[in-house]
Amino acid sequence: MRPDLAIIQEWIKPGSRVLDLGCGDGRLLQYLQDNKDVRGIGLEIDPTNIESCLRNGVNVIEQNLDSGLSNFRSDSFDTVLLAQTLQALSKPDVLIDEMLRIGKNGIVTFPNFGNWKSRCYLWTKGRMPLSKFMPHQWYNTPNIHFCTVNDFDALCVARNIQILARTVVDSQHKGSWYMRAWPNFLGEIAIYHLTKNKGA
Repeated sequence: MRPDLAIIQEWIKPGSRVLDLGCGDGRLLQYLQDNKDVRGIGLEIDPTNIESCLRNGVNVIEQNLDSGLSNFRSDSFDTVLLAQTLQALSKPDVLIDEMLRIGKNGIVTFPNFGNWKSRCYLWTKGRMPLSKFMPHQWYNTPNIHFCTVNDFDALCVARNIQILARTVVDSQHKGSWYMRAWPNFLGEIAIYHLTKNKGA
């Protein structure tokens, strides 16, 4: 399992209902089904990934996330996941609102564009950063909405979203006390556990 997914699975209760948005090959849902008795559904648009989900016994629906989640009732799931997909959406703020409408909790992960490596790359080269974690050129990247930890924190305040937990890690998915102290500057990947504030 990818290290960031290992962190995510710790926040998911056994026997819960989980919706994984952009579930990829379904590896996380398969693990949760086998080890936590989770009832899961994945949404995916890539045909190859959909085939992998079906081979692995994962329930999957072919759906473009930019079309919204209106086909799901409110409070249908305990947890809705959005792992490394936020930055590729046309309206990420709308999808987060929808996540917290249909799920009691949400888990979101994204690359933190405010980390020091990105800043140094822009400063020294004057070009959009290229790295192992962000390997695409500006003209062919699937990422259309880069954000930072501070940006996401501000969105949560504006949308009355409660942050239950937050961690930041490096590109090897390892954390440290100094990343926790300066998450926006040192964290490369942000991982959030969210819920809607009561009365919102």
